[in-house]
Amino acid sequence: MTTQTISSRQAWVMAARPKTLPAAVGPVLVGAALAYTQGTFRLAPALACLLGALLLQIGSNFANDYFDFFKGADTHERLGPVRVTASGLLTPAQVRGGMVAVFGAAVVVGVYLVAQGGWPILVAGVAAIVAALAYTGGPFPFGYYGLGDFFVFIFFGLVAVCGTYYVQALHLASFVVLAAVPAGALITNILVVNNLRDLETDRRANKRTLAVWMGRRATQMEYVVLLLVAYLVPLALWVTGQQAWWVLLPWLTIPLAVGLAGKIFRATDGPTMNATLAGTARLSLLFNLLFALGLVLG
Repeated sequence: MTTQTISSRQAWVMAARPKTLPAAVGPVLVGAALAYTQGTFRLAPALACLLGALLLQIGSNFANDYFDFFKGADTHERLGPVRVTASGLLTPAQVRGGMVAVFGAAVVVGVYLVAQGGWPILVAGVAAIVAALAYTGGPFPFGYYGLGDFFVFIFFGLVAVCGTYYVQALHLASFVVLAAVPAGALITNILVVNNLRDLETDRRANKRTLAVWMGRRATQMEYVVLLLVAYLVPLALWVTGQQAWWVLLPWLTIPLAVGLAGKIFRATDGPTMNATLAGTARLSLLFNLLFALGLVLG
């Protein structure tokens, strides 16, 4: 399929980057499962958190497409999927309008969640939208200064899990924060693959991601370390007696994780790296689904 044969509808789907959307689902599942274990699960707020997470992920993807275009990061040498603004599939004004519409919808969902959870949800929601915009936009785009991994871990991992739990239980506990760590680690790994794939083109565009700062081998090791962190947390919850052995269900995905780690060290071409990125997103969803199931069964 060439850019000449791509319809406007297909271009919007490409801009939303559907392969990254599983990353938004997993943390909400874990947060809802944690609320269930405490007898505080409420379906409507949980579903609203899911919708809000998806909207924030899509809005962030639109924002990255839009701002990277103006900063010159999306060149013809890029190995990743086609960016709709840089390729001319959609105009900058269209992408900007889509970004505003999606974040506007997220605000509407957020109003309901604030009514359920109060000011902590308001603070978390506003901070999440600001972070999504500031990743590549604004006077200090932190994705261009090696801070993207940290903010993805915090907002798409810890805040997503803890926020989903809090809006139902109206309190927070240390075990919830610990249980949010695997989601943050695995979602951060999606960004690690993305930045590893784009390392050379980002360096030439002066986009100083953490991968550019550390280099290829250290970034590959970061991916492995984050995998280890994700799998050690369920073990810690079981060993310390905070959860039953069901919490180890995510370990069923270890073969998939090992395969992806191997690809990280071998892959150099764009298609293989893109497949690894999609596989990492699937691992994130499957791990979190089994983690949530283990929490509920335990």
